[in-house]
Amino acid sequence: MRCYFHLVNEDETVPDEVGVEVADLAKAEEMARRAIEDIRNAALDLGASWQGWRLDIVAPSGQILASIPLDPVVH
Repeated sequence: MRCYFHLVNEDETVPDEVGVEVADLAKAEEMARRAIEDIRNAALDLGASWQGWRLDIVAPSGQILASIPLDPVVH
């Protein structure tokens, strides 16, 4: 299945125009979580924040299959 990973906040969308082929949604979520970790680390290095952003996993039809916040998780 093909999935797209769009970065979204309240005012803006950064669309994934290419997408990736994955075996299932679980694999797409695994890839998304790794990408989010990379994004968070890069933001910390630059002093930037992705607060209020999320990564939507989207089917070719435009249906949102999953949505993962980029905000750091506070324990």
